[in-house]
Amino acid sequence: MFRTACSVLALTAVLATTPAMAQAPAAPAAAAPAAAQSEDARLAAFFQEAFLEAARLSPETLTALGMKERYAELGDYTKAGQGKALAVAEAQLARMKRDFDRAKLSENSRLSYDLFEKSVVTQRLFDKWYWQNYAVSSNGSGLDNLPVMLINNHRVDSVADAEAYVSRLKAFERVAGEVSADIDERTAKGYLPPSFVFGRVIPDAQNQTKGAPFDGGADHPVWADFKKKVAALKADDATKARLLTAGEAALKGEWRRGYGRYIAALEGMKAKAATVNGVWALPQGEAYYADMVTFFTTTPLTPDQIHQTGLSEVARIRAEMEVIKQKVGFKGTLDEFFEFVRTDPKTHYPNTDAGKQQYLADAKKIIADYMAVADKQFSTLPKQALEVRAVEPFREKTASTAFYNPGAPDGSRPGIFYVNLADMTQVQKVQLPAIAYHEGAPGHHFQFARAAEQPDLPMFRRFAYYGAYLEGWGLYAEKLGKEAGGYQDPYDDFGRLSLEIWRAARLVLDTGIHAKKWSRDQAIAYMKANTLSSDLDVAREVDRYFTNPGQATSYKVGQLKISELRAKAEKALGPKFDVRDFHEVVLSAGALPLDVLETRVDAWIARSK
Repeated sequence: MFRTACSVLALTAVLATTPAMAQAPAAPAAAAPAAAQSEDARLAAFFQEAFLEAARLSPETLTALGMKERYAELGDYTKAGQGKALAVAEAQLARMKRDFDRAKLSENSRLSYDLFEKSVVTQRLFDKWYWQNYAVSSNGSGLDNLPVMLINNHRVDSVADAEAYVSRLKAFERVAGEVSADIDERTAKGYLPPSFVFGRVIPDAQNQTKGAPFDGGADHPVWADFKKKVAALKADDATKARLLTAGEAALKGEWRRGYGRYIAALEGMKAKAATVNGVWALPQGEAYYADMVTFFTTTPLTPDQIHQTGLSEVARIRAEMEVIKQKVGFKGTLDEFFEFVRTDPKTHYPNTDAGKQQYLADAKKIIADYMAVADKQFSTLPKQALEVRAVEPFREKTASTAFYNPGAPDGSRPGIFYVNLADMTQVQKVQLPAIAYHEGAPGHHFQFARAAEQPDLPMFRRFAYYGAYLEGWGLYAEKLGKEAGGYQDPYDDFGRLSLEIWRAARLVLDTGIHAKKWSRDQAIAYMKANTLSSDLDVAREVDRYFTNPGQATSYKVGQLKISELRAKAEKALGPKFDVRDFHEVVLSAGALPLDVLETRVDAWIARSK
C-alpha cells in the first residue's frame, strides 16, 4: 500500500493520528454562529482543494476516484516522487495554519483541522522510514497494483479512453524502471526483505508476460480486458483494429521490456537476501517497529503489551472452541478436532472449477441473506453495489486469502470482495460465512461505502486509513453475522472462532517476529498449533507478517475496543440502547483513531441518557 507513494489513496493510508479534539456527536448540533459557519465553509473548500491538489500528483488515484484527468498517464514511483508529495502536504499545512483560526471553527471542523495536521506528521514518519519500509514484500511491490488498476478501474467509454489505456501500457517501461532502480539501490544499501518473498513475487512477475499476445496460450488478463473493452466501443471496425494493434504492440514492447527489467532487479536482490528476520535486523529496526505498531493500532500500546493480550485472547477463544467441540460430540482433544476439521473432505469444496464456482455462489448467498435482515442492525445501508470475485490467476501467489477492494465514490465501480481460490484443498468451507461478513457485508463494504457516501466529510477523511478502526470493524462484523442469525451449523461457528483466534494469534506472531526475534519456523509452529489455517495459508500469512510489520496487530486491537465501547453503551443506556444507533455513531464519521472513536461514543452515550 505504501509503495505507491504519490497516490492519495495510498497517502491516506498513513493518515492515522490522534487529534486534540473529539468528533462531535452524530445527532444534529445547535446551529453555529454565522462567523463560525463561514470559517467552516472556507475550511471545507480548502480541504477539497488540498485533496485534489494531492490527488493530481497520482493519475492512478484520479482513476480510482472515477476521474479521467491524466487518464493516459501513470504516476511517479521514485523516492523523489514521494518527497514531492510530502512537500505538497507541508505547503498545504502551512497554508491552513496561516489562513484559518482554529478557535473560530466548529467542533467538527476542529477535528478535521487536527486530523489534517496529524496526517502530515504521519507522512513525515513514512518519509523517515523510507528505506526500512520494504519495496518488495510477500504481497509484491507497487508495480503489482497496476495491472489490477487497469482491469478494475480504467473505464473505456470512448476511443480516447482506449488510447489512454494504450498509453498506460506504454508507460509500464518507465514505471518498472523506476521501481527497479529503487530495488537496485536498496540492494546496494543492504535494505533487504526476507529471502522467501522472491519465491512468490518473481513467479507472479513472470506471469505478466505469459499468454496471448506474448505466446500461444490463453489471453493474458490485461489483454483480455482491453479486447473486451474495445469490442464494447461504439466505433467502426477499422478504429477497433487500430486500437487492438496498438495495444498488442505496447504489451509486446514497453510492457514486456518493463517486466524484464523488473525481474532482473528482483533476481539481483534475491541473490543478496539470504536471511529471514523481523525488522529488528534492519538499521534502527526496533524504533521503526515501535512506530509501525503505534501507526496501525492508533494506541500507545507497546509490543510486549500487545503480545500478552494476544496470548490471553488465544486462551479465551480456545475455551470457547472446546464448548463447540463437545457440542458436536467429538471425543478427542481440541488439537485433534482442529486436524479433523482441517482435513475432513466435508469441510472443503472440490478442487475443480465447479468447486470454485460453488464457493463464489455460496459467498454471494451469505451476503444476500445478510442484506435481507441488515436493517435490524443498521439504520442506514450503503448505496454502493457489492460484488464477489475470485482473485485473477496472474496474482494468486502474492494475493491474500481474501480482501476487499473499495468501489468508486460515484458508484460507477462496485466494491469487490475478492477470494483467492488458487487451491481449493486449502480453502475451509466452515470459514466462508465469517470471511463473507468480514470482507463484504456488514464488514468492510459497509465501512468503506458509508465513509465515501458522507457528503459532509472532507474528502481526505472519507478515504482515511486507520488500521485498528478498519480491521477492527471487519472482525467485529464477523460476530454481527452471528447476532443476525448466521452460523446455524456449529461447524460454521467453529469456523468463526477459528478466524477470531487467527487474529488473536496475529498479536502474538507479529510482536514475536519483530520484537522478540522469533524465527519463521517458530512462527509457523505457533500458528499451526492455534489456528485452523491450512499449511499454505499458514506459510502465506506468516510471510505477510514478516514483511508488513505491525499491520497484523490492528485487527484484534480494534475489535476489542469496538466491542468494549458497545458493552459500555449497553450498560449505560440499558433499555434505551439501540444497536442501530451505536453502529451509526461508529460508521458515520468515517475512519477514526480509536481514542477519538471512544470520545465520540462517550458523547453519544451522554446525550442519549
